[in-house]
Amino acid sequence: MKLFTLIGKLKQAPGASPAAGLKSCCSLPLALVVAGLLVCSTSGADPSAPSKGFVSATYPTFASWKAACDRLPFNRQLQRSLPPRDKLPLKSFKEFEEVMDAFLAASKSGIMSQSNIWVGVTPKREEFFNTDKVYFQRGTIPFQPFTQKLRLPAGAKVAFHGDFHGDVQSAVKLIDHHNKTKALDGFKIIDPDLHLLFLGDYTDRGMFGIEVLYTILRLKLENPGRVWLVRGNHEDISLAANYGFVQELQAKYGREANIPKIMRLYDFLPVVIYLGCGEEFIQCNHGGMEPGFNPVPLLSAPGDTRFQLLGSLNQAGFAREHPQFLAVIDPASRQVAHSEFKDFLPESPVAPYTLGFMWNDFSLVPGEGQLAIDPGRATVYGDTATAEILKAASRGGPKVRAVFRAHQHSGIINPMMRRLKVSDGVFRHWQSKDSLNLAAAPEPNLRAILDHTEERSIPANSVWTFNVSPDTVYGEGCQFDIDSSGILSLKDRFEDWRLKIVTIPVMKK
Repeated sequence: MKLFTLIGKLKQAPGASPAAGLKSCCSLPLALVVAGLLVCSTSGADPSAPSKGFVSATYPTFASWKAACDRLPFNRQLQRSLPPRDKLPLKSFKEFEEVMDAFLAASKSGIMSQSNIWVGVTPKREEFFNTDKVYFQRGTIPFQPFTQKLRLPAGAKVAFHGDFHGDVQSAVKLIDHHNKTKALDGFKIIDPDLHLLFLGDYTDRGMFGIEVLYTILRLKLENPGRVWLVRGNHEDISLAANYGFVQELQAKYGREANIPKIMRLYDFLPVVIYLGCGEEFIQCNHGGMEPGFNPVPLLSAPGDTRFQLLGSLNQAGFAREHPQFLAVIDPASRQVAHSEFKDFLPESPVAPYTLGFMWNDFSLVPGEGQLAIDPGRATVYGDTATAEILKAASRGGPKVRAVFRAHQHSGIINPMMRRLKVSDGVFRHWQSKDSLNLAAAPEPNLRAILDHTEERSIPANSVWTFNVSPDTVYGEGCQFDIDSSGILSLKDRFEDWRLKIVTIPVMKK
């Protein structure tokens, strides 16, 4: 069966949970999922060559790229059909591939290629840096997810954004906003204190995934030490083949589309970034907690930028070694920990078990159970369980104070989407005035009790979810039109860190 036909049969109805088809997708034989895809190759890219910066002949400036994207219809207008071919900004796959090649070459010759920058095991060049092979082709290279420590000076500002899911309109408007505020000049960051951090899920669900990737890769290439990309659960062949991105690529570019090469690009995105100032850090990832990984060696290592392979995840070992964790959670949650926490070496983001940094979720209000299984998705963590894992991560000196993430969205209005909307797109879990009695409360009632100020403090052990972009099935189903992001100001004292919410109207031209 051709992959294009396979995707059509597997495609889930819009508006459902982004991972609702995980079990059906992952039950497919891997050879069937990747059947017919082109061979991954980066021939012509010299990994030893110094980066000279990327120059596009087609779109030399952000203004030219914005003008091309402005001519595109909205995803909502397309209703999950493809745009007219003559409106596509990238007429051939080669126009994207030259950006991808530049990113891969920079990844293989940049800071990650330095063996002394890795904590613990140093990746093998013939495996981790071999971009002619992909982990999901049997007998090639292993799946090697990794983490990053990123320490910035006091006074730094980090702009966070959640899922784009193929919404290039929001991506372009976000950059345009930073241009209007004089933080960027085109793709170039000119504010000396500003960094950009994206929280994953760049494609699927919308028809402009390749354009979103092009946009953020242009940003990364222009600002290699100022733009940071986290890997989401949709940066995975098993989801890309099931939720639209592979279909988009083949419909736009046919056999020219080198899909394995794009999937290989994802392997150079960390599954979690520990962002810090001094000895204070926050955990930045797409999904949720991963008790099987101990970040203490990474955070305690000298230097402002360090990397570490996840290696084996010891979730059951965490429960054994931290009896306090089991002591403070409720009996039902304790049973979940005993039955669901596993020690394993990840073979993919979803095998043999899901990788928590990419997949897990959080409860919404105080008083909910501390561990619960969301069938077909992952594990949901409560406030006490989360605090205990953050406490364990803080035993080496540096402290992990909070979590910034995305991921937990629905195309159907529900308690989470109501809270995201009334919080102007950035929701802090477990607020003191919220409760189980208000789980299904209407938006006006929630707005009266939830924090929706423009500037917000960051309480210890808090979890923050950033909303998905509006020109998606999520925005359409939940009726929101604004794109939301947040700019975090770092200070010497964690108590002085502040998050400024930025909202941008998107659905009007």
